Amino acid sequence: MLLTCCKDARQPTLFYKTVQSYEKNMVAASDFSYFFLLFAQIVVILHAVQSILRHKTRKIICQNIMGFLSKLFGKKQDEKKAGGIEDYMMLVRVYFQSAIASQLGINNLAMLPDLRMFKATLKVPTQNNKLGVGEKAFCKKMMKEVYNVDDGFFKEIDQSVRKNCNKLQDAQTYLVQFQGFSQDLMMLMGNLMKFKLRLPSFFKSAIYQMTEKTVNDIFNKNDYKDAGVMKTVVAIRQYDKRLGFSQKWVTDFVYQVVMLAKKEPKKKEENA
Repeated sequence: MLLTCCKDARQPTLFYKTVQSYEKNMVAASDFSYFFLLFAQIVVILHAVQSILRHKTRKIICQNIMGFLSKLFGKKQDEKKAGGIEDYMMLVRVYFQSAIASQLGINNLAMLPDLRMFKATLKVPTQNNKLGVGEKAFCKKMMKEVYNVDDGFFKEIDQSVRKNCNKLQDAQTYLVQFQGFSQDLMMLMGNLMKFKLRLPSFFKSAIYQMTEKTVNDIFNKNDYKDAGVMKTVVAIRQYDKRLGFSQKWVTDFVYQVVMLAKKEPKKKEENA
């Protein structure tokens, strides 16, 4: 009987110990859950920061590449800003030449001087033993990173190359046609827009609309009073008929050059 009473007397003590042990375990579990959630939040934040830094790093790398290309092509960094008009036009030519090389199966880089310099400088590897494929993808990525060029711009170039370049002899003729087209187009746009180009660069929408209207006039207006202007308009229409670019492509191409021109440092006038 005494032994039974002693056992009963121990039961509350064991119960309290069990409760205390359970409470300790619950506290430990809650601490673990708290630290686990905290750790998960830190991981999410670090992942977001890493994504932002990766995007900025890609853009910085592309800009550094453009700066290197500027030096390579003989530009002075104190006078020319990396990523300017000349760099943009150089990348456009590289993309054209890459598209032609992949279309016609050209392996002789001597025919494509801009592509040769681009490939050798940036060590772009040849994909699937076919020149132009990897170079075109690399150039496209750079232009999208630095200049925010959309996919439609590259799609129309590819279509134009497929339409006009069917044999090896077509390559040089096509490049000469595009050079004449771009030169006449830029010269005429500067002549027609004149004071409109002085609009500050933060009026992007207004500048694009004016560029779009001027391009539309070049393709559709026939009552230019200046005979020289009309002659250039006819030449541009003939070039474009062969090249096959849409008015939107031409507008985007000219708009990009106009916006880059506004970022170019003005030449210091020498006082006589």
